[in-house]
Amino acid sequence: MKKYSVIFPLSLFALVVCLGCGSIKRLMYEGPGRDDWQNPEEVVAALGLEPGDRVADLGSGGGYFTFPMAEVVGETGHVYAVDIDESLLAYIAKQSKKRGLSQVETVLAPEDGLGLPDGSVDMIFLSNVFHHLPDPSEYFRRARPVLRNGGRIAVIDFSEDGFLRGHATPDDEIRTQFEAAGYTLAKRHAFLERQSFQIFVIRSDEPED
Repeated sequence: MKKYSVIFPLSLFALVVCLGCGSIKRLMYEGPGRDDWQNPEEVVAALGLEPGDRVADLGSGGGYFTFPMAEVVGETGHVYAVDIDESLLAYIAKQSKKRGLSQVETVLAPEDGLGLPDGSVDMIFLSNVFHHLPDPSEYFRRARPVLRNGGRIAVIDFSEDGFLRGHATPDDEIRTQFEAAGYTLAKRHAFLERQSFQIFVIRSDEPED
């Protein structure tokens, strides 16, 4: 079993804080050429979001996925940009206002959860975040009440380490952690070359928390 960092929830955020510059932090998240391998349009399409849906973008960074998801759910929907980095959240808030995306709301994540009320979202989305969680099964067990009836959790994570060691999680380990938290795999997409892409739902036989 892989050992996880004790920093919660995103150890990478502590690293970028040391850089002190919002633009450099966003570069680390988005990077040159990310669109070439991340396929953001295909990813968002595969989420199956509809106008009016409510989404939590966990570890939203500079809004790489926040903004396109907000476009899909529209003015009747809502996207919570959840992060522990206040400078990145400030950037998202500024860009959302500039783009006329009133459906985006920034949320400073607490140390023990998402900081969202129960029954507030149809989907929790996280990309390149899972490997930073010290206890994923406990984290997502406690996140279950945040999901509306039929809610889903979409997880994208690197399948193999790149130049930064410890920033990947095998897809079967992700499934194991979610199963321990009371979820089951609903769908798996295979079009991302560097990452796994899995969607989970709460098991029907799980008691409500």
